[in-house]
Amino acid sequence: MKTPKMDPLSILKDLIAIPSVNPMGRDTTGDEFFETKLTEYLVRFFETLGVAHEQIEVAAGRANVIAKFDAGANRRTILLDAHQDTVPVDGMTIAPFEPIVENGRIYGRGSADVKGGMAAMLSAFARLVGEKPADAANVVMSCTCDEEATVMGITDLVKLWSDPARSGSLLSKPPDAAIVAEPTDLDVVVAHRGATRWKIRTTGRACHSSRPSDGVNAIYKMAAVLKCLEEYADQLDGIIAPHPLCGSATLSVGRIEGGMSVNTVPDVCEIEVDRRVIPGEDSLAVIDQLAEYLRGKLDFEVEHLPPWNTGVPLPDGDNEELADRVLREVNAITGPHKKVGVPYGTHASRIAAKGVPAVVFGPGSIDQAHTKDEWLDIDQLEQASEVLYRVCSSAGST
Repeated sequence: MKTPKMDPLSILKDLIAIPSVNPMGRDTTGDEFFETKLTEYLVRFFETLGVAHEQIEVAAGRANVIAKFDAGANRRTILLDAHQDTVPVDGMTIAPFEPIVENGRIYGRGSADVKGGMAAMLSAFARLVGEKPADAANVVMSCTCDEEATVMGITDLVKLWSDPARSGSLLSKPPDAAIVAEPTDLDVVVAHRGATRWKIRTTGRACHSSRPSDGVNAIYKMAAVLKCLEEYADQLDGIIAPHPLCGSATLSVGRIEGGMSVNTVPDVCEIEVDRRVIPGEDSLAVIDQLAEYLRGKLDFEVEHLPPWNTGVPLPDGDNEELADRVLREVNAITGPHKKVGVPYGTHASRIAAKGVPAVVFGPGSIDQAHTKDEWLDIDQLEQASEVLYRVCSSAGST
């Protein structure tokens, strides 16, 4: 087997060239879907380093990979987490799995979100293994599956230290801190929103469209619901005080589906709701709050289906020491950066919810994530790897 290069750019080229698309509801007959091939690459990567590692199946054919750099007993443990999956490639104007380097950038699906961050972490991890700094922390690298859809990977990962029934892995004890890879332009994210997503259903009575008065049109009922939701979304700033770093809570309707044919009055209509939850809000209670609002506005009942994603926001406060440590290294290498809040969600909130201080950090901009010509600044990639190495190499005893 060819020994892989351990610099971040070479690793990122490898990662981009291995499709790991999260289907997100699409037909999966193509060979680009799921993380299987990338998981195999990661296992070989850690085997080459000679470190302890595990492949933990989360769902059929989908696995987390974790590896540990063991600096010794009585050292702090830092978790580095990056997700393996990318969004689909529909509409891309570049070859998604052919890493192209041009004008200081590398192009390809996942370059920004988040294979660039993963490459920076893997390179820093490999350097720790090779150099064994005297004051290094123990470092567990987790490469998790299914971040872009139903977060199965991180949900399973945190059970390794929080569920006694899962003891025995490389992560049986909670880490002392965690850094999660996402494109942050080398700022340090200390707070972010979460996303609770669920369906609302209206029901009616089907009949032939030539006599619509014989039925009850579920789409018309949903039209009334949508008007109320638009009003509610406009009022959220007054209902929920905005977070100083993350901004306002928001509500959006992203999909609607109803009816079986144009000549049948529809008896069912469903919409999909995205409610962004800010720190301090209860991620499930937001559904009840909306249901109560609708009951006061409508003269008919609607059904709120169980959420398939329960948004967990990341609160700032417990992660201040970790954020300051990361920021010191960033500023030393690149010049002034800052602690920020962001509107999108990450794995950091689910790690923090299990008692571990967590921040989000990585190369690239969220503006390039999921785009038709996704790219990453190579200087930031290399700087991020250096930051991570310095943080981990000097955090063992403090």
